[in-house]
Amino acid sequence: MSEKPKLAVFKFASCDGCQLSLLDCEDELLAVADAVEIAYFLEARTDQIAGPYDIGLIEGSVTTAHDAERIREIRQQCKFLVTIGACATSGGIQALKNWQDADEFVRSVYATPEYISTLSTSTAIADHVPVDFELRGCPINRHQLLELISSLLRGRRPTTPSYSVCIECKRRMTVCIAVARGVACLGPVTQAGCDALCPAFDRECFGCFGPKETPNVISLTNHYQQQGVDGDHLTRLTRSFNANAPEFKEASDLLSGEPPLADNGDH
Repeated sequence: MSEKPKLAVFKFASCDGCQLSLLDCEDELLAVADAVEIAYFLEARTDQIAGPYDIGLIEGSVTTAHDAERIREIRQQCKFLVTIGACATSGGIQALKNWQDADEFVRSVYATPEYISTLSTSTAIADHVPVDFELRGCPINRHQLLELISSLLRGRRPTTPSYSVCIECKRRMTVCIAVARGVACLGPVTQAGCDALCPAFDRECFGCFGPKETPNVISLTNHYQQQGVDGDHLTRLTRSFNANAPEFKEASDLLSGEPPLADNGDH
């Protein structure tokens, strides 16, 4: 009997929500455990099996010099490296510090800031090492995660949607809140995967799954401004879970006139 492929799950700066999506697979988790050897997954087990690994799932962003060094070591250990969630694919909500003074944040939060060593930016894993596939979301869609693992085991490319949340709204027969109510919604430029949860409850899409394929975020925000939506509101809308995604970042920088600060290294 052939040896099972080794699966490893690693955490960087994040809330653990995307790792929990794997544990939330419930009945399907048994099938995953039967198909692969879960060799490293500190969220789920204390036993650790040394690499190399066939599949590495990375949750979280790079926010320290240690992170930057560690991800290079992990990349060398993994045949396929997959980033899961907004933190790993775009820097996450913590990337909001990219537009502010990180030193000031540290002084405000920690009683002894001199003990804190952090980069002034939060960046995606792909900014540091080659990534084989990105799974978007905050958190990720567990069905997409199962599709990803199944596809890699079968040697084919994972099938995940590249179309917008608007398609999911139509499938749910949800009336478009942007058209019907004049609400500034990021659904037209956001990748599907959430089943259009927020618009179904009369809330705008906040871009949890990041930019869809070939989005025109600048055109959309310009349209909303022409409809009378405040520019500060649009800046906050585009600087959310995927603030540092290039397409959202470009639009928010134009709206605010304040590009992110340069990374000057450790603090």
